[in-house]
Amino acid sequence: MKNQVLVSARSIQLLRVMLSGIFLVASFNHLSNSEKTVQRIESANFKGIAYFFGDPKLLVILSGIVMFIAGFALLIGFKTRISASILALVLLPITLTIQVGQITTLGPLFKNIAIIGGLLYFIINNIKINNKKL
Repeated sequence: MKNQVLVSARSIQLLRVMLSGIFLVASFNHLSNSEKTVQRIESANFKGIAYFFGDPKLLVILSGIVMFIAGFALLIGFKTRISASILALVLLPITLTIQVGQITTLGPLFKNIAIIGGLLYFIINNIKINNKKL
């Protein structure tokens, strides 16, 4: 028999909305300041990860578009598990490329780890609010 855990529906909605905000802001920065983002990749210790996936300029623009679409889907609760999975898949190589291996980015590294934790909450849990699967 499974133990049932009761969580406030409002807290789930707040987590989803607050978590999506970081991706909407990041997508705007990736699309409007792509050169600055590419420069951050160029100065990263593990920039080879980005180059493994392709041209950094193209990757920055594509990741901005994907983060906007999936971030907006997460915001409105559309296909929450899928949108959270997509955002985690985008955030992981960004985190490995930019934050890992640089002592000055330890704070942002753990911020991204916390964000991935929030995304994992939606990926792992089969959340239903008012019998509507999220």
